[in-house]
Amino acid sequence: MMSKKTSAAGSPSGARGPLGGRAAHTVASSGVKRLTLFDLDHTLIPVDSDHQWGVFTTSLGWNDAADFARQNDAYYQQYKAGTLDIHDYMRFATRAIRQQGAAKSEAAHADFMRSVVQNAIHPHAKKLVQDHQAAGDEVIIVTATNEFVTRPIAAAFGVPELIAIRLARDPASGWFTGEIDGTPSFREGKVVRVQEWLARRQLGWDDVESTFYSDSINDLPLLERVTHPVATNPDDRLRAIALDRGWRILELFP
Repeated sequence: MMSKKTSAAGSPSGARGPLGGRAAHTVASSGVKRLTLFDLDHTLIPVDSDHQWGVFTTSLGWNDAADFARQNDAYYQQYKAGTLDIHDYMRFATRAIRQQGAAKSEAAHADFMRSVVQNAIHPHAKKLVQDHQAAGDEVIIVTATNEFVTRPIAAAFGVPELIAIRLARDPASGWFTGEIDGTPSFREGKVVRVQEWLARRQLGWDDVESTFYSDSINDLPLLERVTHPVATNPDDRLRAIALDRGWRILELFP
Protein backbone atom coordinates (compact mmCIF):
# COMPACT_ATOMS: atom_id res chain seq x y z
CA MET A 1 0.00 0.00 0.00
CA MET A 2 1.01 3.64 -0.44
CA SER A 3 2.65 5.00 2.67
CA LYS A 4 0.98 7.91 4.42
CA LYS A 5 3.97 10.11 3.86
CA THR A 6 3.38 13.76 4.69
CA SER A 7 3.02 15.74 1.49
CA ALA A 8 4.60 19.08 0.74
CA ALA A 9 1.36 20.73 1.74
CA GLY A 10 1.53 19.03 5.13
CA SER A 11 -1.38 16.61 4.67
CA PRO A 12 -1.04 12.83 4.74
CA SER A 13 -0.97 11.74 1.11
CA GLY A 14 -2.73 8.49 1.94
CA ALA A 15 -5.73 10.39 3.33
CA ARG A 16 -6.57 12.42 0.26
CA GLY A 17 -8.88 10.19 -1.70
CA PRO A 18 -8.50 7.25 -4.11
CA LEU A 19 -6.46 9.26 -6.57
CA GLY A 20 -3.84 10.09 -3.97
CA GLY A 21 -4.51 13.81 -3.65
CA ARG A 22 -6.60 14.33 -6.77
CA ALA A 23 -9.90 14.35 -4.84
CA ALA A 24 -9.95 18.14 -4.66
CA HIS A 25 -9.84 18.53 -8.44
CA THR A 26 -11.25 15.40 -10.04
CA VAL A 27 -14.05 17.47 -11.56
CA ALA A 28 -12.51 19.69 -14.21
CA SER A 29 -14.02 22.89 -15.49
CA SER A 30 -16.72 22.47 -18.13
CA GLY A 31 -15.23 21.48 -21.49
CA VAL A 32 -11.74 20.86 -20.07
CA LYS A 33 -10.28 17.39 -20.55
CA ARG A 34 -8.36 15.74 -17.71
CA LEU A 35 -4.95 14.47 -18.78
CA THR A 36 -2.84 12.38 -16.40
CA LEU A 37 0.77 11.69 -17.32
CA PHE A 38 3.03 9.15 -15.65
CA ASP A 39 6.76 8.77 -15.90
CA LEU A 40 7.63 5.06 -15.82
CA ASP A 41 10.99 4.17 -14.29
CA HIS A 42 11.15 4.70 -10.52
CA THR A 43 7.71 6.30 -10.74
CA LEU A 44 5.28 3.52 -11.66
CA ILE A 45 7.86 0.76 -11.24
CA PRO A 46 10.65 0.80 -8.64
CA VAL A 47 13.37 -0.06 -11.18
CA ASP A 48 14.86 1.43 -14.33
CA SER A 49 13.48 -0.73 -17.14
CA ASP A 50 16.18 0.20 -19.64
CA HIS A 51 18.95 -0.53 -17.13
CA GLN A 52 17.34 -3.85 -16.21
CA TRP A 53 16.92 -4.75 -19.89
CA GLY A 54 20.66 -4.24 -20.31
CA VAL A 55 21.34 -6.52 -17.35
CA PHE A 56 18.94 -9.10 -18.81
CA THR A 57 20.49 -9.11 -22.29
CA THR A 58 23.92 -9.43 -20.71
CA SER A 59 22.70 -12.55 -18.91
CA LEU A 60 21.84 -13.94 -22.36
CA GLY A 61 25.43 -13.40 -23.49
CA TRP A 62 24.53 -10.57 -25.84
CA ASN A 63 27.04 -8.16 -24.25
CA ASP A 64 30.50 -8.36 -22.77
CA ALA A 65 29.50 -8.47 -19.12
CA ALA A 66 32.23 -6.34 -17.55
CA ASP A 67 32.34 -3.69 -20.27
CA PHE A 68 28.57 -3.42 -20.58
CA ALA A 69 28.03 -3.17 -16.82
CA ARG A 70 30.61 -0.40 -16.57
CA GLN A 71 29.06 1.63 -19.41
CA ASN A 72 25.47 0.93 -18.37
CA ASP A 73 26.10 2.06 -14.81
CA ALA A 74 27.95 5.16 -16.01
CA TYR A 75 25.05 6.17 -18.26
CA TYR A 76 22.59 5.58 -15.43
CA GLN A 77 24.57 7.87 -13.13
CA GLN A 78 24.62 10.52 -15.87
CA TYR A 79 20.84 10.20 -16.20
CA LYS A 80 20.35 10.71 -12.47
CA ALA A 81 22.69 13.70 -12.56
CA GLY A 82 20.89 15.25 -15.53
CA THR A 83 23.96 15.12 -17.80
CA LEU A 84 23.05 12.24 -20.13
CA ASP A 85 23.61 12.56 -23.90
CA ILE A 86 20.44 10.73 -24.92
CA HIS A 87 21.53 10.12 -28.52
CA ASP A 88 24.83 8.57 -27.46
CA TYR A 89 23.04 6.47 -24.87
CA MET A 90 20.43 5.23 -27.34
CA ARG A 91 23.11 3.90 -29.69
CA PHE A 92 24.59 2.03 -26.75
CA ALA A 93 21.25 0.80 -25.39
CA THR A 94 20.04 -0.62 -28.71
CA ARG A 95 23.31 -2.18 -29.82
CA ALA A 96 22.40 -5.68 -28.65
CA ILE A 97 18.97 -5.82 -30.29
CA ARG A 98 20.37 -4.35 -33.49
CA GLN A 99 22.92 -7.16 -33.59
CA GLN A 100 20.46 -9.90 -32.63
CA GLY A 101 17.61 -8.89 -34.94
CA ALA A 102 13.87 -8.60 -34.50
CA ALA A 103 12.80 -12.20 -33.87
CA LYS A 104 15.37 -12.97 -31.17
CA SER A 105 14.95 -9.55 -29.55
CA GLU A 106 11.17 -9.76 -29.34
CA ALA A 107 11.30 -13.29 -27.90
CA ALA A 108 13.86 -12.16 -25.32
CA HIS A 109 11.70 -9.20 -24.34
CA ALA A 110 8.73 -11.50 -23.71
CA ASP A 111 10.96 -13.45 -21.29
CA PHE A 112 12.09 -10.16 -19.75
CA MET A 113 8.48 -9.18 -19.11
CA ARG A 114 7.76 -12.50 -17.40
CA SER A 115 10.90 -12.76 -15.31
CA VAL A 116 11.68 -9.12 -14.45
CA VAL A 117 8.95 -6.60 -15.20
CA GLN A 118 5.90 -8.42 -13.87
CA ASN A 119 7.61 -8.70 -10.48
CA ALA A 120 8.21 -4.94 -10.52
CA ILE A 121 4.58 -3.97 -11.14
CA HIS A 122 3.10 -3.36 -7.70
CA PRO A 123 -0.67 -3.66 -7.29
CA HIS A 124 -0.98 -0.20 -5.70
CA ALA A 125 0.84 1.41 -8.64
CA LYS A 126 -1.46 -0.32 -11.09
CA LYS A 127 -4.47 0.75 -9.00
CA LEU A 128 -3.35 4.38 -9.09
CA VAL A 129 -3.39 4.23 -12.89
CA GLN A 130 -6.75 2.46 -12.93
CA ASP A 131 -8.27 5.00 -10.51
CA HIS A 132 -7.37 7.82 -12.88
CA GLN A 133 -8.81 5.91 -15.81
CA ALA A 134 -12.00 5.15 -13.86
CA ALA A 135 -12.33 8.88 -13.07
CA GLY A 136 -12.40 9.60 -16.81
CA ASP A 137 -8.83 10.86 -17.20
CA GLU A 138 -6.87 10.33 -20.41
CA VAL A 139 -3.80 8.49 -19.11
CA ILE A 140 -0.45 8.51 -20.91
CA ILE A 141 2.89 7.04 -19.89
CA VAL A 142 5.64 9.50 -20.86
CA THR A 143 9.10 8.01 -20.62
CA ALA A 144 12.67 8.63 -21.71
CA THR A 145 13.14 4.90 -22.23
CA ASN A 146 12.73 3.66 -25.78
CA GLU A 147 9.52 2.28 -27.25
CA PHE A 148 10.87 -1.25 -27.77
CA VAL A 149 11.49 -1.71 -24.04
CA THR A 150 8.45 0.18 -22.76
CA ARG A 151 5.46 -0.53 -24.99
CA PRO A 152 4.83 -3.98 -23.48
CA ILE A 153 5.20 -2.45 -20.00
CA ALA A 154 2.61 0.22 -20.77
CA ALA A 155 0.31 -2.54 -22.02
CA ALA A 156 0.81 -4.43 -18.75
CA PHE A 157 -0.48 -1.33 -16.93
CA GLY A 158 -3.47 -1.20 -19.28
CA VAL A 159 -2.29 2.10 -20.81
CA PRO A 160 -2.60 2.21 -24.62
CA GLU A 161 -1.16 5.73 -24.95
CA LEU A 162 2.63 5.76 -24.70
CA ILE A 163 5.05 8.59 -25.38
CA ALA A 164 8.50 7.03 -25.45
CA ILE A 165 11.69 7.53 -27.42
CA ARG A 166 10.89 6.56 -30.99
CA LEU A 167 13.60 4.51 -32.64
CA ALA A 168 14.49 5.16 -36.27
CA ARG A 169 14.20 2.15 -38.57
CA ASP A 170 16.27 1.16 -41.57
CA PRO A 171 14.11 1.41 -44.72
CA ALA A 172 15.50 -1.85 -46.10
CA SER A 173 15.45 -4.11 -43.05
CA GLY A 174 12.70 -2.40 -41.08
CA TRP A 175 14.76 -2.85 -37.91
CA PHE A 176 16.28 -0.24 -35.62
CA THR A 177 19.30 1.82 -36.63
CA GLY A 178 20.35 3.09 -33.19
CA GLU A 179 19.25 6.63 -33.96
CA ILE A 180 16.26 8.50 -32.55
CA ASP A 181 13.25 9.35 -34.68
CA GLY A 182 12.04 12.89 -33.96
CA THR A 183 12.27 14.65 -30.63
CA PRO A 184 13.41 12.37 -27.81
CA SER A 185 10.98 12.31 -24.89
CA PHE A 186 13.71 13.37 -22.49
CA ARG A 187 13.93 16.49 -20.32
CA GLU A 188 12.43 19.42 -22.35
CA GLY A 189 11.61 16.91 -25.08
CA LYS A 190 8.83 15.48 -22.93
CA VAL A 191 7.04 18.84 -23.08
CA VAL A 192 7.47 18.93 -26.87
CA ARG A 193 6.16 15.39 -27.32
CA VAL A 194 3.10 15.98 -25.11
CA GLN A 195 2.40 19.19 -27.04
CA GLU A 196 2.59 17.18 -30.26
CA TRP A 197 0.14 14.66 -28.81
CA LEU A 198 -2.25 17.48 -27.89
CA ALA A 199 -1.90 19.19 -31.27
CA ARG A 200 -2.84 16.00 -33.12
CA ARG A 201 -6.12 16.17 -31.20
CA GLN A 202 -6.62 19.89 -31.85
CA LEU A 203 -5.91 20.61 -28.17
CA GLY A 204 -3.59 22.95 -26.31
CA TRP A 205 -2.44 23.13 -22.70
CA ASP A 206 -5.35 25.46 -21.87
CA ASP A 207 -7.78 22.78 -23.03
CA VAL A 208 -6.64 20.22 -20.45
CA GLU A 209 -6.32 19.97 -16.71
CA SER A 210 -3.04 18.08 -16.50
CA THR A 211 -1.32 16.04 -13.80
CA PHE A 212 2.17 14.58 -14.05
CA TYR A 213 3.73 12.03 -11.71
CA SER A 214 7.53 11.77 -11.81
CA ASP A 215 10.50 10.87 -9.63
CA SER A 216 13.24 12.63 -11.56
CA ILE A 217 14.87 16.04 -11.74
CA ASN A 218 15.15 15.36 -15.48
CA ASP A 219 11.37 15.81 -15.68
CA LEU A 220 11.34 19.27 -14.14
CA PRO A 221 10.34 20.97 -17.44
CA LEU A 222 7.14 18.92 -17.73
CA LEU A 223 6.41 19.13 -14.01
CA GLU A 224 6.57 22.91 -14.33
CA ARG A 225 4.25 22.86 -17.34
CA VAL A 226 1.33 20.82 -16.01
CA THR A 227 -1.51 21.99 -13.79
CA HIS A 228 -0.76 19.52 -10.98
CA PRO A 229 2.85 18.34 -10.57
CA VAL A 230 3.30 15.32 -8.27
CA ALA A 231 6.84 14.48 -7.15
CA THR A 232 6.59 10.70 -6.89
CA ASN A 233 9.31 8.78 -5.05
CA PRO A 234 11.41 11.86 -5.85
CA ASP A 235 15.17 11.97 -6.09
CA ASP A 236 16.88 14.35 -3.68
CA ARG A 237 17.03 17.30 -6.07
CA LEU A 238 13.39 17.01 -7.09
CA ARG A 239 12.30 16.56 -3.48
CA ALA A 240 14.00 19.80 -2.50
CA ILE A 241 12.25 21.68 -5.33
CA ALA A 242 8.88 20.11 -4.48
CA LEU A 243 9.20 21.12 -0.85
CA ASP A 244 10.24 24.64 -1.79
CA ARG A 245 7.34 25.11 -4.23
CA GLY A 246 4.68 23.33 -2.21
CA TRP A 247 4.20 20.55 -4.72
CA ARG A 248 2.60 17.35 -3.57
CA ILE A 249 5.02 14.53 -2.74
CA LEU A 250 3.82 10.94 -3.15
CA GLU A 251 5.76 7.97 -1.81
CA LEU A 252 4.29 5.22 -3.96
CA PHE A 253 6.81 2.59 -2.89
CA PRO A 254 8.07 1.75 0.62
